[in-house]
Amino acid sequence: MSKQKILIIGSGFSALAASCYLAKAGYEVGVYEKNSTVGGRARQLKKQGFTFDIGPTWYWMPDVFERFFADFDKKTSDYYQLEKLDPAYWVYFQNGEVVEIPGKLDDIYKNFEKVEKGSSQKLQKFIKKAQDNYKIAILDLVYRPGVSPLELITPDTAIRIGRFFTNISADVRKEFKNEKLRSILEFPVLFLGAKPSDTPAFYSFMNYADFGLGTWHPKGGMYEVIRGMQSLAESLGVQFHLNCEVEKIITENGKAKGIRFNGKEEFADLVLSGADYHHSEQLLEEKERQYSESFWKKKIFAPSSLLFYVGFNKRIKNVAHHTLFFDSSFQKHAKEIYDDPKWPEDPLFYASFPSITDKTCAPEGFEAGIFLIPLAPDLEDTNELREKYFEMIIHRFEKLTGNQVKNNIIFKESFCVKDFKKEYNSYKGNAYGLANTLFQTAFLRPKLKSRKVENLFFTGQLTVPGPGVPPSLISGKLVAGLIEKDNIIKIKTITST
Repeated sequence: MSKQKILIIGSGFSALAASCYLAKAGYEVGVYEKNSTVGGRARQLKKQGFTFDIGPTWYWMPDVFERFFADFDKKTSDYYQLEKLDPAYWVYFQNGEVVEIPGKLDDIYKNFEKVEKGSSQKLQKFIKKAQDNYKIAILDLVYRPGVSPLELITPDTAIRIGRFFTNISADVRKEFKNEKLRSILEFPVLFLGAKPSDTPAFYSFMNYADFGLGTWHPKGGMYEVIRGMQSLAESLGVQFHLNCEVEKIITENGKAKGIRFNGKEEFADLVLSGADYHHSEQLLEEKERQYSESFWKKKIFAPSSLLFYVGFNKRIKNVAHHTLFFDSSFQKHAKEIYDDPKWPEDPLFYASFPSITDKTCAPEGFEAGIFLIPLAPDLEDTNELREKYFEMIIHRFEKLTGNQVKNNIIFKESFCVKDFKKEYNSYKGNAYGLANTLFQTAFLRPKLKSRKVENLFFTGQLTVPGPGVPPSLISGKLVAGLIEKDNIIKIKTITST
């Protein structure tokens, strides 16, 4: 009996993960990517001896990566080398005041105590609860496919139900009085794509991921993880097809039969899309789409971003590998993203200098810098606005850090809303997917399996379990498991008849 053939649209983390699991399960797998390299949003920019991760730059939840590779009897070290960052990151506040987040939890407690007397004991209790949430969420709940609300009901969640009906911000502000510490504890949930006040307290597991498990760096950058996953996939027999923009999902009699790309057609038994969910459904006839335009418009999306990739001809002082600039109002900027979408008046921003840790990222004596401003999706995006905001943040950067860098810029590249739409077919140019709010969690997210088109499946950060790199790996595993289960049921049905 010949192998069943499955075509995967896109090659981001979730699609790569799914391709590995499906190939291992015995499927013939072909991956079709519109760009010239694999990785989806996790691509790489190389220029004049500098190397930048275009997309994700934070490596959190190392256990999820280990669990993925272990499913294939491999280790992360078979594909890339990790270094734990210490300090994990710095946070700049007004007047150049810095709070350092060390790489060891005991040292974090000490630094909190320096800022607010008595906060170390409160933080220990907070992190203990966050660790408890992490064990329930990451070791159990997120590995469920979002098919039924009953998936959320376990003995562990039943006694912790209150954590779903209060929010991160309320929990943090009840215990910590210092605004700097509050901002630091509220920051990690931004990876989930929503305001801390709209994110269930259960998601404090992100604080354990931050403080408890630490921040890591793969030598060569996050793209080395993509290379590792591609290498694994190819060893399992997955075939990659680059520069192949999918124009249509071919259906017949209510079943997915293949794809059309670059004017050509390829047929298969199943189709899985790891591309943006909204875009994927635009590849179908309107009657075959599960979700209407009004559905998508009502959803809360994670932010977009304005990014700059900058080559400096000198080393940068008074910064860490990851450096956050919270010298303006966290709450005001959040409102300008979620409540009253507009270009922020005085934005928070993030800077990464991977060459501090990794000398392969810049020529000797030079520095690679990545700057990011979170933005509301679907904003007007012009070169003039990009330049205005670069000038704004580089001025603040110089003032806060004491660096004079404007005249040391060799080049800079930018990436913003229009690029997210063009390069990734991203709905409204969002950068991180669909936000993890209470009513957009688990079974309330768009489904992994189409209910209108047989043999059509979806994966990625707009479906289960949510935004971020580790959840994307998990999403790939979940959809592969669902495909296998669905196929077994069909075989049993055919056999029994």
